[in-house]
Amino acid sequence: MNIRRTAPRPTGIRGIRGARGTRRLPGLLAVTAFGVLLSGCGIRATEVPTDFGPAPSRVRCSQAEAGGAAQPARGLPVRVFLLCGSSLMAVDRTVRVPEGAADSGQRRALVAQGLLDQLSAPPTPAEKEAGYTTNVRGGMAVSGPRSDDPEDALRLSTAPGSLTSYALAQIVCTFSDSAAAEGDGSVVLGGQDDGPPRRYRCTDEVRARPGGTEPPSTAVTEG
Repeated sequence: MNIRRTAPRPTGIRGIRGARGTRRLPGLLAVTAFGVLLSGCGIRATEVPTDFGPAPSRVRCSQAEAGGAAQPARGLPVRVFLLCGSSLMAVDRTVRVPEGAADSGQRRALVAQGLLDQLSAPPTPAEKEAGYTTNVRGGMAVSGPRSDDPEDALRLSTAPGSLTSYALAQIVCTFSDSAAAEGDGSVVLGGQDDGPPRRYRCTDEVRARPGGTEPPSTAVTEG
């Protein structure tokens, strides 16, 4: 009589693990093949989610965002140039000018002083939210022309050459766009020394890059 021998069944823990490992092999092969396909498509497989955090906030620099500031009920509507990011942007303000100015030169100086005060004032909460700042320091004064100056000249208590390029750009662009100037896009500025004033212009380059482009100026010789 022939007796058929059969292989003994795996017993114990090692035998069970070996059987399970055999059954899991096709699944592992499928996962590996899927990873190879992803690599071939240029997609890197990952086992954990990746979180780089929220996108960086964008400085709005929007006149609409800064327009929520309350303004005095009466006064002269003006625009002052503040810093937003790396550029100059105009915001609406109001300047109070006393009635009965003796002449146009005095009125021009009063408007210029009001503009300086607005430039040196801290931005309103709405302007801060929109990203606006100023580089003009408080306490600066402005006066009208001297006897040998052009009639549209303005003398600052701080010499223009002593100002930062940002502050000078803010002042020049604000003055040249207001009743403090003649309306030709320029303004004549000097200090309190005996040096002659110079005519400064606000250009597109100055408004775009006030930190790297100083307002161009020319000497003024006529009195």
